Amino acid sequence: MLLSELAEKELIQVKDGARYGKLADTELLFNPENGKIEGFEVFQKTGSFFQANKSGKKKEFIAWEEIILIGKDRILFNEANNEIGNSEYS
Repeated sequence: MLLSELAEKELIQVKDGARYGKLADTELLFNPENGKIEGFEVFQKTGSFFQANKSGKKKEFIAWEEIILIGKDRILFNEANNEIGNSEYS
C-alpha cells in the first residue's frame, strides 16, 4: 500500500468512536536510523466543527502499535496518548 493511499484514510478510535481526521492531517514520527514508523502526532479531537483553529489544542500521539486495522476507508486504533512518543524521533 502506498503512503498516498494511507493518507486519505480516516483515523477512528475504537473505544469511543472518536474521529481524529485523516492521516494526511497528522505528523508522521519515525526512527531516522532504521526508517521504522513510531506513530502519528495528532491534535486532540474536538466536539465542534467550528473549533477548526488548532492553535489552542493539545497534541496527542498514536503509537503504531495501537493500530488495530487498516481498512478500505478507515484506520482503527486503540488509544491516543497525551504524551508524544520518544522525542528523539520527532
